[in-house]
Amino acid sequence: MVGENALGGDRSFLGSLGTQVVKAFGIVAARTGIRDHEAIPAGYEPCTVASTVDDHEASYPGSSAVHARTTGDLPAGRLLGVQMLGTIQAPSTSTSTASTAMHTALGCDQLNDLDLSYTPPLGSPWDILQTAAQRWNTDTRQHL
Repeated sequence: MVGENALGGDRSFLGSLGTQVVKAFGIVAARTGIRDHEAIPAGYEPCTVASTVDDHEASYPGSSAVHARTTGDLPAGRLLGVQMLGTIQAPSTSTSTASTAMHTALGCDQLNDLDLSYTPPLGSPWDILQTAAQRWNTDTRQHL
């Protein structure tokens, strides 16, 4: 961005979502966006919902659980943040998708409209992020 502007461009910094992923001892932890304690001062009415999703099709050998926390803004349904913990690359991939969704201001319900890749050994018909967002929508529906 700085280099482009130095050469006459006109690019603005859109901010950072703090997207991070780390793998240690066979566990992958990933996050992007904000949590409740950060969302409230920013003017949001956050709600965080926890869910557990298989990292790929449960009927396919070797599936394991991914634990997800999805934070959204109750009035708007906008995705604000995601944290995931699992054993393979799935949390990293899904967190990258979440970062893209937040950058484009998608709502939790709109994540269902994304056409994400699927093959039984690597994923489920609904991506981990989509399933976590569906849980958020179900658990917060009475608030909307």
